[in-house]
Amino acid sequence: MRLANLLRLPSSLLLASLTLAIAALPVSSDEVELLVLTPDDFDKTVASGVWFVEHFSPYCGHCRNFMPTWKNIVQEIANMSDPGIHLAQVNCAVHGDLCKANGVDGYPQMNLYRDGKFVETYREARSHELVTSYLSKHAEPTSLPALPETTEAPVVTAVPEPGPQLKVQEHREAYKSAVPAKDLNPDGKVLVLDDKTFQSAVDEGHLFVKFYAPWCGHCKKLAPIWAQLAEQLQHKLTIAEVNCEAYDSLCRAEGVPGFPQLVYYGGKDAGKVEYTSGRKLDQLKAFAEKVSGPPIQELYYEDLSARIAEYPAMYLLLHPYSDKDISDVVEAAQALFGSPPVFTSASPQLFEHFNVQSDSAVVLALKDHDAIPAAVYRLPATRSANDKDALVNWLLKNRLPTSMELDSDTFQDVMNAPHKPLVVLAAAPAAELQATAAEVQRIARQWRNAKSGAGVTFVWMDAGKWGKWLKSMYGVKPDNGPQVVVADHSRLVYYDVDQYGEKIQLTTTSVFSAVQGAQAATIAYKHSENIVERLARYLNNKLTSIESFVLLYPWRTLSFVVLGILVVFFIARRILSSDFEAGHGAYRKSDRLD
Repeated sequence: MRLANLLRLPSSLLLASLTLAIAALPVSSDEVELLVLTPDDFDKTVASGVWFVEHFSPYCGHCRNFMPTWKNIVQEIANMSDPGIHLAQVNCAVHGDLCKANGVDGYPQMNLYRDGKFVETYREARSHELVTSYLSKHAEPTSLPALPETTEAPVVTAVPEPGPQLKVQEHREAYKSAVPAKDLNPDGKVLVLDDKTFQSAVDEGHLFVKFYAPWCGHCKKLAPIWAQLAEQLQHKLTIAEVNCEAYDSLCRAEGVPGFPQLVYYGGKDAGKVEYTSGRKLDQLKAFAEKVSGPPIQELYYEDLSARIAEYPAMYLLLHPYSDKDISDVVEAAQALFGSPPVFTSASPQLFEHFNVQSDSAVVLALKDHDAIPAAVYRLPATRSANDKDALVNWLLKNRLPTSMELDSDTFQDVMNAPHKPLVVLAAAPAAELQATAAEVQRIARQWRNAKSGAGVTFVWMDAGKWGKWLKSMYGVKPDNGPQVVVADHSRLVYYDVDQYGEKIQLTTTSVFSAVQGAQAATIAYKHSENIVERLARYLNNKLTSIESFVLLYPWRTLSFVVLGILVVFFIARRILSSDFEAGHGAYRKSDRLD
């Protein structure tokens, strides 16, 4: 109910409303004590410190829905020794004048006050995560200095100077188990594979394959570089090729859509990864060495800062003196193909630094050059058959930095990531790209710090360089300043408005609202393809599925075809037989003359 409507009520109704409102005042319970302010104590209460005040009405449905969340937040704040912020309420059905003086024009409205002065009204969604993130951002604890907000690029959190390095058991035997014992590529030449030798080479692993056609111009250009790559990776990695003109069924079974296609195979049950970056020798070599290197490396305490500064995303396994923990993570890390890197340590100093119990085994996801873990996975003491899959899924879900630039080198990793993230994409002209990147990083850090989940990645993109693609996919024009969409590339759909129906702006409120609306399916999406493209893709997927089924089950397919022919023959025979009887001698009573 708006204040103006309330004030226009007849005096008898207003008196009844006030009586009911007094009865509806929040009451304290054993779980939480709600502080309700009145005109008598409002000014002196908020005069010192930071205050977050909810103005509500007991007749407001939104207020009643929000009340459990508000109680939970009040309880959490009460349990903190130095939260740096205070929470209170004002019942506007009872104290309408006070709410009107505070600029309240709807319910619930939450205002922030600092030392008695109004700062701003909370405009974000009223979810537990967003409200607590907002409170954390504006809190001013007395025991710790407040950290200033910055829009600069993330900086590495300093690691304290190490004390005397303790000798740590290295467990190198566990690392060696993932390194092939066989001498790979002994001659330094490209291995030619066919339909008889391909599968055994794949099962052996550490195999980088070029699928090509002799008539393909790009393949001819790549051929001498491929030969140089085989020479430089002698004794390290098998470099191979398959002629798709000669072995068409093999290439179709491997899902080769065009030439040349470059694929790395990790080994039996270890999966594969397609290479989609540049075709220069140094780029190919860097990729091959990364994916074929040890899946896990040892980390010492004094190297922590350097590794965090080097990698935008990395994993760190902290474990007691047990090779079992390393073996499990080594096996699961095969799915990452070296990106991001996985480190391990049993150093007591690292356990203490990350506040991990010394008898625990945990994997920390460190992102955005920040020494504070973005996510933690605790290895169970007793393992089950499903634990490996759970760890693999967790590793894949947390493998991307929270924010990054989207370009040709990172496109596949982001848009086609296995965990199918929502991608918050901000496109801006080159002149505004640096400022846009800083703002994207700031919003992404707030999302990460709110522990809102790893299913969202924030990226920025050069709208001038990628203008044609942005316009065709998302209707983004390169000369209209920073433009934001939330893309679900796995479904080829996107969102360009938030939950308020407004165009998404590059602000925390608008972006968070749009992402939460996309996750909850409360806002409508748009297709990145037109109806003709969607129909063509649907038919192509159906044909591909049929083709895969035929290749996988040839005898079953043949049985279906034969059965289908027999059914058609039987139906046709019955129809022809019926027609013959109807036209040549079928006896009918109506044919009798008598």
